[in-house]
Amino acid sequence: MKQEVRAISDLSPDERASFFDRDAGVSDVRADVSEIVGRVRQEGDVAVREFCREFDGVEVGNLDITDDAERAYEAIDDDVREAIETAAENIREFHERQVPDDWRASFSSGANGGDSSSGRRELGRRFRPLERVGVYAPGGTAAYPSSVLMGVVPAKVAGVEHVALATPPAEELNPVTLAAAHVAGADRIYSVGGAQAISALAYGTESVTAVQKVVGPGNKWVTAAKAEVRGDVDIDFLAGPSEVLVLADDTADPELVASDLVAQAEHDPNASVVAVTDDESLAEDVVAAAEAQVDDRERADVIRAALENDASGVLHARSMSEAVLFAEEYAAEHLSIQADDDEALLDRITNAGSVFLGPYTPVAAGDYASGTNHVLPTSGGAKRYGGLSVDTFLRSTTVQRLDRDGLAALSETVTTLAEAEGLEAHAESVRTRFEGADTDGAGTEPTDAE
Repeated sequence: MKQEVRAISDLSPDERASFFDRDAGVSDVRADVSEIVGRVRQEGDVAVREFCREFDGVEVGNLDITDDAERAYEAIDDDVREAIETAAENIREFHERQVPDDWRASFSSGANGGDSSSGRRELGRRFRPLERVGVYAPGGTAAYPSSVLMGVVPAKVAGVEHVALATPPAEELNPVTLAAAHVAGADRIYSVGGAQAISALAYGTESVTAVQKVVGPGNKWVTAAKAEVRGDVDIDFLAGPSEVLVLADDTADPELVASDLVAQAEHDPNASVVAVTDDESLAEDVVAAAEAQVDDRERADVIRAALENDASGVLHARSMSEAVLFAEEYAAEHLSIQADDDEALLDRITNAGSVFLGPYTPVAAGDYASGTNHVLPTSGGAKRYGGLSVDTFLRSTTVQRLDRDGLAALSETVTTLAEAEGLEAHAESVRTRFEGADTDGAGTEPTDAE
């Protein structure tokens, strides 16, 4: 970690940019990814297998490894199986609360908000799941069965009929990842990773069924591929390296603050881990605690690289108001609030992917098993959208029904606006419904006041 505590007010423009202009590195690989995506789209399984050899060093036989998942579930240790099932149930329970109900309601059709006696205007909204979704779960230096649960479970809760999972190949695939796919209910599992996996899911191959939407975290190659296929299929969002910002006051325990920084640094050398406090003594203690914890961790080299990158640091604010303003501009993927009045601080926060309140709510709880989703916006994306949810896998359709009086009450408004836009046929589509009528004012044109 940066050896010194820095004051927010003393940050140079370049230092502020390092915190606020976080980049997933997509532009660096976009050209190469475009070639990979294009070849998989044209050549199918042949290109996929070639890229598995080139990038993963694995000769892949069957890309479809769905049948291996149940065997893996039976083979793993009982305690691991129980942990997967508990996490899956918590995730399922939380996401089931998100399922929206279809609805219909009657509204007034009278002029200027008149009463409902002027006619029937029934409006509503209904929700239907996508039919086919692809979930990407990272592999490589670490396996992420948790990402399998976070992607597949909400899709199944939403009612998606076909949920495909893609995860990088290996000489021996991680059985915990496969077991998680079985518990989550994945319908198909493919042994393919990287940009080639995203392309295969988007466009289909001889072995891989094309989907309507691709979701899930990944490295910059995966993110660049999602950017490349967006438009041909839908995606969730473009995610970068992991991030955490801890907002702390003088009541926070520096060891706990440091442990959350170190935990997120474990993901990636490019992870951004930040603590902001109005207590300078706490800030200094957090720096010391983080330094002391690193050597005890198995991925110490990765952690140290993340702690020392330009987007990480411990910052001193002149007040908690300044700390909150920094957090709002930062728009963290994970925001931990470790302060005496955490609820009051939460009320002042708008921009965050997921918020963790209090000393006994480590970010790791949300990463695995509290039930919330860990697929979250990074690089300031929380200013514009939220994380993965049941909504990600649903489409909404509006529904409406007007009776004759309801349309009559709206007719003048509709025809006036249609003609103002130069769309005469729109206006006539209303008028024609009343021409030649022999009741309720036959031969006259209804108005909003009628």
